Amino acid sequence: MHARAVAATTTALLGTVALLLPVHDARAGITARPAVIAHRGASAAAPENTLAAVDRAAALGVGWVENDVQRTRDGELVVIHDDSLRRTTNVEDIFPDRAPWKVKDFTAAEIALLDAGSWFGAAYTGARVPTLEQYVERVEGNHQKLLLEIKNPELYPGIEQETLKLLGNEDWLDRSHLTGRLVVQSFSAGSLRTVHDLKPGVRTGLLGTPARSELARYASYTDLINPSHTGLSRSYVDAVHALTGPHGTRMKVFAWTVDDAPTARAVAGYGVDGVITNRPDVVRQALGCP
Repeated sequence: MHARAVAATTTALLGTVALLLPVHDARAGITARPAVIAHRGASAAAPENTLAAVDRAAALGVGWVENDVQRTRDGELVVIHDDSLRRTTNVEDIFPDRAPWKVKDFTAAEIALLDAGSWFGAAYTGARVPTLEQYVERVEGNHQKLLLEIKNPELYPGIEQETLKLLGNEDWLDRSHLTGRLVVQSFSAGSLRTVHDLKPGVRTGLLGTPARSELARYASYTDLINPSHTGLSRSYVDAVHALTGPHGTRMKVFAWTVDDAPTARAVAGYGVDGVITNRPDVVRQALGCP
């Protein structure tokens, strides 16, 4: 497990450049393509948040993947978006009397029995809900970068500390990962403040579109503001870029969820630093990524 850190060093150094390079700096005349982040993996091509979606993103040449983390009844961290298992697994068939099928009400062993691929297509029958440990090991093996969302932290007291502990056990809190391959995001500002307080070296991203007048208050513990692309403008991106985050670098913007070429080109024109998408192949082509 620990040998992965050596193999990842070169990739991590390249990742540092990719994470910190500005998309547009009018003073220097610098323009660069935004990073493309595969939302829940390449989720238009494989079932979301599964290892298959991670691998599909890698096959498409996508360096970043995004995922969602929640916690089982017995304390295992698992990768799934909804707080219910119903939409993306066959939980109703396996446990018909356990409605409303909340993740927090099932053990890790019970969730491991579920089929998380058939709903998407027969080719993915038997895909499982991965644990966070399995997920980060696959991301590491693919030499990818991770945008990790702490989902519904109000349902899981202490999940921030548990997530950081697991990341540390998996060698994801060393310098090479922290500076270029990991961002922890959440809709909860309180959760991000907790992450920052526990591990100040971790870069964090606030999901949502705070009012411009409120942006500065997040700069002490948040490195990115990650808004929906709807309603986004160059002036809003510029307002974020005008601030310096907790690690002494310009705050960044990753916009979500962009799945078509015209929108991808529009948000890139606003100067965003990253584009989160279910269709990374479409976005990469639209932005002329090699």
